[in-house]
Amino acid sequence: MPITPRGFDAMKALQFGAFALAITVAGCSHLPESALLLNPASIERRQVETRRFESVSEADLLAACAAVLQDLGFSIDASESRLGLVTASKDRSAKDSGQIARAVVIRILTGVFTGVSMPLDKDQRIRASVVVFPAMGEKKNNHLVRISLQRVVRTTDPRFVKSEWLTDPELYQGFFMKLSQSVFLEGHKI
Repeated sequence: MPITPRGFDAMKALQFGAFALAITVAGCSHLPESALLLNPASIERRQVETRRFESVSEADLLAACAAVLQDLGFSIDASESRLGLVTASKDRSAKDSGQIARAVVIRILTGVFTGVSMPLDKDQRIRASVVVFPAMGEKKNNHLVRISLQRVVRTTDPRFVKSEWLTDPELYQGFFMKLSQSVFLEGHKI
């Protein structure tokens, strides 16, 4: 019979050894260079979401961003001036008459009595996140403003929720146009 030290558990030692081997092997692998590069779509999206503002303090830009969001029907969820962050949301209906018509046609074609129905969009929450940060290598009061818009759609079946980024450039252009007007009016005390 083999002699083992008191308190020695062979199974735990084997598990620890397997874990150490897994960590060692994982440490030897490396990421391909392309893994850290942004794809062209991400770069385009960033350009649509970001604008430069000159000769305006960060605090004034944050206040203007919050005011524009409220003018657009958003409720401010959080604001952290030290981080240059404002988040807001608004709830809207997501009902689409075209989607309802398609569901009716599908229901008729597949049989009314199957008991299976297609979940329909019911309501949505639109979220906005705005970040204001200093432009690199620029004068003191030059800042970049980036807004990201996302919507979360709830359906008639609570098991299905759809989340997506809003990518329509007109949404972002509208926000930045109103923000530019707000900054101009505030800067000239109009």
